[in-house]
Amino acid sequence: MTTAALIFDLDGTLVDTAPDLLNALNAVLAAEGRRAVDHADLRHLVGFGARVMMAQAFVMTGGPADPARIAGLIDGFLDHYRAHIADFSRPFPGVVRTLDVLKEEGARLGVLTNKPQEMSDLLLAALGLTHYFAAVFGQGKRPYTKPDARIFADVVGEVGGAGLGALMIGDSLTDVETARAAGVPVILLPYGYTPTPARELGADAVVSEFCEIPAAVRRLLNRLDAPRPGAV
Repeated sequence: MTTAALIFDLDGTLVDTAPDLLNALNAVLAAEGRRAVDHADLRHLVGFGARVMMAQAFVMTGGPADPARIAGLIDGFLDHYRAHIADFSRPFPGVVRTLDVLKEEGARLGVLTNKPQEMSDLLLAALGLTHYFAAVFGQGKRPYTKPDARIFADVVGEVGGAGLGALMIGDSLTDVETARAAGVPVILLPYGYTPTPARELGADAVVSEFCEIPAAVRRLLNRLDAPRPGAV
């Protein structure tokens, strides 16, 4: 049994959103006469919010954007992305079956992402994943975001995980920092959108495939429950 609160990142962890994010970003860049960015560039751009992504994309393609225009550029990106949010995005292999297993075992599942709340809800609904999660916390749900420990506590509370073991499952340094701030273990997937390999980020476990998560969760929970040397 895996009776725990398991909190998942979204982009690069549950869903391969790279194709639709790239298309939306490149639509904005093209309108501004900039070159397109590719999948390799995306590793440096995703995970820190739309404003950071947009600013970095402009630096990478010829120089900073006018700060006064960033808000409008982000609006253009979001408009395009909203209209094409699941044209090519798909759950990573093994995600659906593994979520079924975790639910059957009694896990309390939630999503914690820095993707805007509206986009997170739209994406999960479009892919038929919403019913797996008792709570979805995206950017805007609270005035604070990952890696703030408060938002991790909030989502754990909303999934009904108070008093249970809790884990963060993601793909990036932000997810590791969130777990460390909250004082919980973290599992990383190696196929996400991070410029630094997952195995170098200091996670408690790195699994090669999503289907390995239940076993990794059990190992980490058992480690937490094991008596400490010298304990009575």
